[in-house]
Amino acid sequence: MSGNHNDNGKLSWSQDVQQGIRTARDLPRLVGNPQAGADSKKLTKIFKVRAPKSYIDLVNPSDPHDPIAAQFFPDERELRFLSGELPDPIGDKRWEKAPRLVHRYPDRVLLFPTFQCAVYCRYCFRKERINDEGEGFSKAAIASALSYIASQPELREVILSGGDPWTLSDRQLKQLRIELEKISHLRLLRVHTRVPVVLPRRVTSDLVDALRGRLMVCVVMHFNHPREITNDAIVACQRLREGGFMLLNQTVLLRGVNDDETTLKTLMQELVYSLGAKPYYLHHCDKTRGIGHFRTTIEHGTTLMRSLRGHISGVCVPNYMLDLPGGDGKVPLGPSYVERHSGQEWGFRTYDGKTHTYVEEPT
Repeated sequence: MSGNHNDNGKLSWSQDVQQGIRTARDLPRLVGNPQAGADSKKLTKIFKVRAPKSYIDLVNPSDPHDPIAAQFFPDERELRFLSGELPDPIGDKRWEKAPRLVHRYPDRVLLFPTFQCAVYCRYCFRKERINDEGEGFSKAAIASALSYIASQPELREVILSGGDPWTLSDRQLKQLRIELEKISHLRLLRVHTRVPVVLPRRVTSDLVDALRGRLMVCVVMHFNHPREITNDAIVACQRLREGGFMLLNQTVLLRGVNDDETTLKTLMQELVYSLGAKPYYLHHCDKTRGIGHFRTTIEHGTTLMRSLRGHISGVCVPNYMLDLPGGDGKVPLGPSYVERHSGQEWGFRTYDGKTHTYVEEPT
C-alpha cells in the first residue's frame, strides 16, 4: 500500500482513521447527529471518542435514531448512572493474574496487548478501564502475562482482547504470535476485534500473514446491525476465510439499535450468507455505568430468540448470553422449550407453538 489510497482508489485504512473522529474536537464534523447538542466535553472525559471516516459515512444524518450513530456518538444519557451499574461489570479485576491478563475459565485466558480501539463503542463494558489505561503495545507490558501463560499447562487458548488487537501493526502482531507459539501447550489463538466492522480495509494480506502459524486462529468479530455488513466488510471476511481462519460473531443486544425481530433475523442471516461467520453469542447488555438506555429486559431478549429459532437456519441462531456481574462468568438465557417434566415424560413446545410429548425409554 502506498500513498493515501489503495489499489482501488479508495482511502487506505490509515487515511480512513485520520479523516475520522479521533478527539472531541472532531465531533462537530458529524453534522445532523441527534446528539449534536450534548455536553460532548464532559462526556468524552468519561469515555473516549473515535470512529473511522468509512464508519461515520454509514450514518444517515436525517435519522434522529440512527443505529450506527448510536453506537459511537456521545449521548448525554451516559451521565446517568443507575444504582446497580458497575465500573467493572464482568469482574475483570477479580480474575486478573498478571498485568493485562485475566484468567477466569480453566483452559483459556484473556490477554490485553493494547487498550486502544479503532472505534470506542458507547456501550462497552470496559469503557472505564479503556479510558484509564490508554497505553498501547509493548513487549515489556505483557512480559509477566506471557510468563503466567507459560506456567499454566492447562491452558489451550489465548484470547487477544482489549482494546482492539488489530489496532497493532502487522509487525507487533507477528511478534506477539511468535511469542505465544513458543508456549507448547497452547492450541488456539482467538482474536476479538471490531476492525472488520468499522475499519475493514485494515484487514490486509499482511495482517493475515502476521497471524498465520502453528496455532489455529479464530477471529471473533462484532457486527451489531445489518448496515455494518458493507462490501468492504465482505472482502475483509473473505480474506480471513481464505487465510484459514475460523470466523465467529458476537452481537450485543442494544435497545434502539437491533432489538427488533426483523433487524436481528437479517443480521444473523447475513453474517452467515454474506460473511461466512457463525453467529456465536447474542450478549445481553452488561451493567456498565451510564448505558441503561441501551439495555433491554431479559424477557424481551428471550422473546426475540424465540422468533429466531426455527424461523431461520440453526446455523444462523446465536446463543443468548448473560455475563453475570462481579465475575461469575456467562450463563445462557434460553428461551426454554420445556413445558413440563414428570418422571420419564417430558412436554416440549416447538418453535411454531405446537406441543409434543416425549417419553424416555428406561434401559
